[in-house]
Order: sequence, then structure tokens, then C-alpha cells
Amino acid sequence: MSTLKGLFSLLPFQGPGTPYHALPSYDRAHHDSALGTSTAPSGSWQHGGAMSSRRRLAQLLRTSPKRFVFIAVVGFTLLVVVLTKSVRHYTTNVVHERIPYHWEAFPKMNGFYNGVRSLVAYEDWVPAQQSPEGVEIRIHQEPPFNPEVVDPFPNFNSDEYLKDHHPVQKCYMDLHDKISAPDIYAYPGVPALMPAPVWGDYETLGIAPDRCYERFGRFGPYGYSYGQGEGGLGLSNDSTQVGAEKVQTMIDKVDYRTVNWGAVQKRCFERNKERFSSSNATSKKDGTHKKNVPRSAFVLRTWTGYDYNDIQLLTLRAMINELSLKSGAEYDVHLLVHVKDDHLPIFASEEIYNKTLRENVPAEFWDIATLWSERQMRSFYPGPFADNVANHAGADIYGVYRSAHFALQWFSQQHQEYDFVWNWEMDLRYGGHYYELLNGVSNWAAKQPRKLMWERNSRFWIPAHHGNWSEFTELIGRETSEKGEKPIWGPLKFSAGKYGLLPPPKDMKPPTTIEDDNYQWGVGEAADLITFDPLFDPSKTNWVFRDDVTGYDTAVDTPPRRAAIVTVGRLSRRMLNTMHQETWRVHHTMFPEMWPPSVALHHGYKALYAPHVVYFDRNWPLNVLDRIFNKPAARVDSPFGWGEHNMQGSTFYYNSYFSGKLWRRWLGAAEGDEDGHKNEEDGSDRMCLRPLLYHPIKEEAVV
Repeated sequence: MSTLKGLFSLLPFQGPGTPYHALPSYDRAHHDSALGTSTAPSGSWQHGGAMSSRRRLAQLLRTSPKRFVFIAVVGFTLLVVVLTKSVRHYTTNVVHERIPYHWEAFPKMNGFYNGVRSLVAYEDWVPAQQSPEGVEIRIHQEPPFNPEVVDPFPNFNSDEYLKDHHPVQKCYMDLHDKISAPDIYAYPGVPALMPAPVWGDYETLGIAPDRCYERFGRFGPYGYSYGQGEGGLGLSNDSTQVGAEKVQTMIDKVDYRTVNWGAVQKRCFERNKERFSSSNATSKKDGTHKKNVPRSAFVLRTWTGYDYNDIQLLTLRAMINELSLKSGAEYDVHLLVHVKDDHLPIFASEEIYNKTLRENVPAEFWDIATLWSERQMRSFYPGPFADNVANHAGADIYGVYRSAHFALQWFSQQHQEYDFVWNWEMDLRYGGHYYELLNGVSNWAAKQPRKLMWERNSRFWIPAHHGNWSEFTELIGRETSEKGEKPIWGPLKFSAGKYGLLPPPKDMKPPTTIEDDNYQWGVGEAADLITFDPLFDPSKTNWVFRDDVTGYDTAVDTPPRRAAIVTVGRLSRRMLNTMHQETWRVHHTMFPEMWPPSVALHHGYKALYAPHVVYFDRNWPLNVLDRIFNKPAARVDSPFGWGEHNMQGSTFYYNSYFSGKLWRRWLGAAEGDEDGHKNEEDGSDRMCLRPLLYHPIKEEAVV
């Protein structure tokens, strides 16, 4: 085959369009496969037979012209036949010789696709991983349960709540208080043979484990299931509809053509500002002390030219309604819009600013959008940013690829009224109620102790293998002790060389030694950083951006650091202020996935990886899961390096393919050769999934 490739390189008609190229190996672990062998001629072509070749050439030249032409034509024909067969054989071999990943041998689980007519009560549900092979499920004519309102909020009107908190004033969609913020609906059951999540847990995060969401109940209130003439989007016309009429009768239709979400959020806050009136822990009124509730900004990072498709509109409406209006203004949702054309003077001309905004953001979201540009960041953080260890991306330090956090830090500086900022991506979807997720994660994080938090943060919690959260915590403590590892306790000290370091906050100093602490320090303290993937040590992996560290003395060891893949999570105001000071005063920065975790590590902030549920499309053996994801044999095997292919079948990671497939199938769309509508009609109707985060979602549709 190498010889054949060499011959092709000599043909005069070969050009850049020649489709004869060695294909890359499918698995990086096998990048030195036969496809990359040398094109040097084989030994049989290099040695022997030289004289006999010359003699044959002399005899050929002595033949008549007719014979020469005949031999040339026949020879060329044979060459074409041989080469054609060889190319076909080579292409076939390339396809057949693809080396599968080890996890492709594990059986696929199809219980995800069982629909609303297959529902069973939670207490009767048996996960696919525990079910005998070939078991049949019962398919009902109609969904066996009725949809119910999802209400994950505290009982704001209860005596217990009002004893410690200010009353929550109801928020409306309109100026005249006629249109209530809509409810969403779910079924109180689980599809038969629905797989269990591989890591993470619902109950631990305070998320109801016993209900599932289908698209009419989840998105119907936001315009999915009624037409544009009524202010909806009319996306349900091609959907299967068994049982959907029950949800439809419960929905109060909102005409979203008239909604200004910025004005709606502002009115909601004005009604409830007493709840947030002070930065102190309590406020005094009528001789009683009331707790103030922290406020959060939920920031979505978007950009000019972004396509706000219909599903994205439904998602944004869900976020604002569920996080802001229904909670009594505990959250404000913002769009942080990157203006990619650096030549637009958006901050010199109000007219250009507004024109850019209106051309790139749907009208209903204009008043929640804030524009920014990289040119602006050059002024806000002038640097210099010197002494970079390794800029693997080859990108500018002000480019969003390397410094997306610059804009988030700037936003926080303009909005110090928020105790926390949630950093969210546009290609992330959630199938459940947003308040239930974010409030559950926040409450769980506040309960966690600081002792061994960094050690726990670096691991995936697999409940079926490790036991419950308490048992997992004990396991991490035991393994850390057995390995003789020194746990991280308070701000991590390291050599700064010729450059100075900002001192950590005084209240980050541990109150006792780690030995004297009985998992008490940090309990009841709000987390400064919450991530949705493990906080790992990049120096122990071959993650490609592990050395993109800027502003530290390169004559000494690179600073210790942590990273969490997928830049979503919650950051406290005080940690964002420290990040700002680090960037502005001492010109420190790192790759976006690495910067907030490393600042937390250096300054002693409370940082936690929230164990949200993640599903896999295949049934992995539990011991293999733990070994591959928690105990890789070498740096190159880390799931955050070349071992990242192990994540492809998950529902949450930057390279997951299963997340997009599952999300599109849940919407009822076709996927590859699978006709979503026909599959639902022939099966058990619309999919009904328990709440989970899907990432990344690069394409979505309803048909």
C-alpha cells in the first residue's frame, strides 16, 4: 500500500482534489497504526533485478511502433484496473480496520426511549442495569398517570417560612397583574426500564427522583404547543399527542409577542426588594429579625450572529420564569453578548450600541442583554500579560477562547448587587425545573465541610459502586490517608519567584489543624465556586491547555492549579472580586476552565463539584467505570486528556455525542436513520425523561 501511494505521487494528473488520503486513526491511543507507515519503497523494489530490467527495456525499444503502442495501451489499461482495485481495497480496509473503543463492547441501553405509555410508579421502577435481559414491559393505551404541577419552591406562605423571612410578593407577566407566571408539568412516574444515572444522585441534591418530563408539560407553557396567532410557536403539530390534551387544558397560554423580559424581571424585583434590602445576614423590622435572601445573576454567554432558534426561545423563557418570576426575584437572567466585530464603536455611540443589540438579540430579550467586546477588555485589563508558560491554542490573550472570564469579571464589577453569578453556556439544556436544580445544588454545597473537599472534588461519585455520599466521603478520607497524601487545608502556598502574590483573605485561614477538625469547618458556609465536572489537577493529565498560565514567574515551578471542563457553574461575588484583582493588579490569568478553580485553590475559597446526575448510553461494569474515570493508569489515560473518548456516551461533557442524540429524540426529532415520530407511534409515545443536564447541544429540532 505504501508503494501504491508512492506511485500515485508520481502521476502527472494528481492534484489537491485526489481522494486518496490516509485516514486518521479513530482512537488516539492507536495513532501509530499501520495507516501512518512510511511511504518508502519496500525491500523488493530496492534490491536485485536491476540488469534484467534494463535488458527488458532495451528489447521493448527495439519493437515496432505498432507493437509499442499496443503494449502501452494494454499496460495502461492494466495499471488503471490494478490501481482502481487497490484503492477500493485500501478504502475498504480503512473502514474495516477502525479500532473500536473498549466501551463499544458494552451493551446499549434503550430504556431511555420508552415513553409516556410505559410509565411505572417510582417504587416499582427497576433500572435497566438491574433488569434481566429480554424482559417485556407493559404498554398502556394512555399514560397511566396524570400530569402534575411542578412546584419545587419553599412554601413562601407558610408560618415557618414567614417566621424567618420577608413575605414573597407574587410576580406577573404584565403591567396590570392579570397574567400569572406559568407553571410547568411532569408525570409522577418513571419510564419502564429507564436506566439509572451512572454518577450523581437526585435525592442528595434535593431534586425529586420520582417524576419525568415530556415536551408538552415542560415547554407547552412557553409556547411549544399553541400557535403563533396566540403568541406561541406552534411546534407540536407533528408530535404524537396521546395524553397531551390533559396538559393542554391545564396550560394558561401567554402571548409572548408582548413580553418584555427585562421589564418583567425589574417589576418582580421592585415588589420583593425588601427580601434583599441589605448585605447583612439579617434585617430588623417591627422588632423582629428577618433573614435576607441572597441574589444571583444567571448569565448566559452569547455572541453576535447567534441563532436563537425556537427551542432556544423556549429554554430562555423557562429560565427567566422559573428562576426569577416564580422565586420572587431571587435571580435575574442576563445575556452577556460578545460583539465579535471589534471595529464597532458600541461604547462610543448609543445608536450603534442599540442597532447592534437589536440586530442580534430577539426583541423580547433586548432589556436583559449587555454588549461587550474584546477591544473593551483591552482597556479594562491593559496588562501587560507576560511570561506565558504555553499558549497551545496560539490565540490572543484577549480572545474569548482564552479569556472568556474577562467579560464575566467585568460584568460582576458592574453588578455588585449580586451575591453570586451563575456562568452558563448557550449549548446547555436542562430537562427539569431550573430553580429545583440551582437551589438544590446551592443548598447541598452550603452543607459540605471543607475538610478533604479538594480530594472529593477530583473524583466521580458512582453511587452504585461507592455507596451513598457519606460512604463516599469516608472512602476518600481512607484512601487519602493510605496513600500518604497531604490534604489541602486552607489557601495553598507556593513559590512566586520574582513576582508577588495577592494575599488570601484573612477569613480563609483554617480555625484548627486538619487533624482536629471533625468535618465541621465550612458547614453552613455558601460555596464560592460550584462546578458541574470534577476539579482535577491538570498537571497530572495531558489535558492540552494545562500549561496556559500567564503572568507568573516562569523561572520557578508553574503554580499549582485545578480545572473543571465545561465552563458553567456558580461564582461568589468575593471570589469574582479576587479574580478581578488578580487580573488587574498583578496581571495573572489562565485558560478559562482553569482560572476560577485555581484562584479558589490559591486563596482558600470554598469550591465544590456538584454531583449532578449523568447518564451513559451503555451499561458499563462498575469496576471499569471507577478504574477508567477515577484511577487512570497513566497521565495519557485521564478522562480529561486522551482518555476523553470515554465521555462520548455520557450526557454531560464537552465531547459527548449521546447528549445531543438524547435531547433531539426527546423533542421528537429524527436522529440519523431513526424517524422520531414513527418510533414514538410504533413504541410507547413521547419520551419522558427524569431531569438531567444535556451538554453540548449543537443542533436541535422538533421533526
